Amino acid sequence: MRVMTESLDAARISGLLASLAPVADGPATAAATADAKGAPLTIAVVAETGSTNADLRERAATLTGSLLLAAERQTAGRGRAGRSWLAEPGDSLCFSLAWRFAGPLHRLTGLSLAVGVALAECLRAPRLDGKPGTPVMLKWPNDLLVDGAKLGGILIETAGASVPDGVWAVIGVGLNVRTNAQRDASIDQAVAALAPADSSIDRNALLAQLAASLARALARFEREGLAPFVARWDALHAHAGQTVSIVEQGRTLHQGLALGIDGSGCLQLETRAGIVKVAAGDVSLRAGTSTATTSMGSSSDEAPHALR
Repeated sequence: MRVMTESLDAARISGLLASLAPVADGPATAAATADAKGAPLTIAVVAETGSTNADLRERAATLTGSLLLAAERQTAGRGRAGRSWLAEPGDSLCFSLAWRFAGPLHRLTGLSLAVGVALAECLRAPRLDGKPGTPVMLKWPNDLLVDGAKLGGILIETAGASVPDGVWAVIGVGLNVRTNAQRDASIDQAVAALAPADSSIDRNALLAQLAASLARALARFEREGLAPFVARWDALHAHAGQTVSIVEQGRTLHQGLALGIDGSGCLQLETRAGIVKVAAGDVSLRAGTSTATTSMGSSSDEAPHALR
């Protein structure tokens, strides 16, 4: 029997976020409720929208501080190259976070990997509702996995042109919270969720924890770049030491043993020709040597790229 889940509530999420103790992500302490400039992290919830990423990109020019926008239902949720992200109200979390970074666009290189670390570490930790965490791992460059099945994905876009005083990044996250037979049956790969369909999960508390983890990580990324996240990403690497293929539009570019990432976020492969560094772009990682293509979103193992 399915258990009804509580609707997302901006006021409750904000209250939970404010109650979280400021926790440091590195040498400097970043308050859970503020961005790197000290501006409050605002939470907003809508019942339905096309895409939270698209909404925040349109609003970026008028934002005065960081804004997290969550939607119970997205009619045009997407991953890379416009592929759809399948989600069901109550059983998913779909949200985007607009965050302004100082400096030029190139300073955002590797941002999607830092975001993945923040999300995975948060999901692995005990939840505010007292339930244990989930053993989430990371698939290069943008996917969250549980036992090899896709739990969620990340899509990062920029809003407007880079200007001397900074650039807005819009960080979109799709997460399968509970199993859903109808949703999962329409997906052509293994799908994971944080909880079974007959369980109750506090999505408001979960989103507050995720928001706090992201705020701390983004503040540190702005100060120090990807460097403090490299070892943490490697520790969560789902395909470490496994044979993988790098595929572009159905064509295999590289095959080899997956090593860790380097300081710029490139995946390092041990191949017959030596170490090859693969930059994120319009490429996909496949476990093993298969070159079969699949569709995107909750139904694909192709990860959306952070900066194209």
